[in-house]
Amino acid sequence: MRLVIGLLLGLALLAGLVVFWLQRENADAPDPVGDDIGVAAIPVMIDSPWWGESDRLVDVDGVMTRVRIDGPDDAPVLVMVHGFSHSLESWDAWAADLSADYRVVRMDLPGHGLTGPDPQSRYSVPQTVEFLDQLMAELDIPEATLVGNSLGGLASWRLAVAHPDRVNRLVLLAPGGYSINGVTEEPVAVPMPVRFYLTQAPQPVIHAATQALFGDAARMPEGMSDRVYALMQGDGVGEAMIERLEVFTLPEPSADLARIDVPTLILWGEADRVVPPSHGPLMAATIPQAQLITYPGLGHVVHEEAPDQTVADMRAFLAAQ
Repeated sequence: MRLVIGLLLGLALLAGLVVFWLQRENADAPDPVGDDIGVAAIPVMIDSPWWGESDRLVDVDGVMTRVRIDGPDDAPVLVMVHGFSHSLESWDAWAADLSADYRVVRMDLPGHGLTGPDPQSRYSVPQTVEFLDQLMAELDIPEATLVGNSLGGLASWRLAVAHPDRVNRLVLLAPGGYSINGVTEEPVAVPMPVRFYLTQAPQPVIHAATQALFGDAARMPEGMSDRVYALMQGDGVGEAMIERLEVFTLPEPSADLARIDVPTLILWGEADRVVPPSHGPLMAATIPQAQLITYPGLGHVVHEEAPDQTVADMRAFLAAQ
């Protein structure tokens, strides 16, 4: 959504063309879990090769949510929220660095990764904000620095508006906010190529789409597109992403952005093809305590494309507060 609709609409034509070519060329080619959860998918989750030693399942109002927590128990908390169609692994490089000094909390959002679909299909942006609030309550986190990319950035700053007591600082990486691709306070119809991409696209299409997130595709981490593809194959995951797009809205954000009352760092790649880099200065000028850093040549996922540089900027921001 990545924003999300921007990513997928931007890649829809590419996906359609690649799939058409493939079809033409290959026409005949075919932490601890509670005892009483009662969800059939749980063995699949914890047996997944993507399940980590520090992972746990947390019941967030009926959504069995994969959560990964690293770092000292008594350290300041960073809650990291990934973008559309991705998973908590998006933050691996940052978490490896920051968990030396911070309590790093990551999750797969509902309908993503190993969390799987929400049984009640609560996928709107306001419902995602409430999900984050409830997750923090379940984990006994009174407040934290919220760190979000794309959809995760949108949900993070919206949480700071809806529940200001939850957020002491914001770090936003190419966050959603302003209207793109015709999405305003009303959602747009999800095109058929996007539906295909989310539910049936073969790995080469996912690979091409994932490369498009980077200013330089050569900087995409090894195995990233394989991971994205594998986690999109979970039962109901693609359908859940479609449901999320069907209710995705971007109402005019200026009044709400102006209400954010915490120090805010905004990071943006100048070669972002998903959310226009021109949105960065607009957002930075509207949030009272915002600082904007832009990166020439980087794309939509600067934390994955240039982790050393961006995490250093993140650390400098945290140290200054």
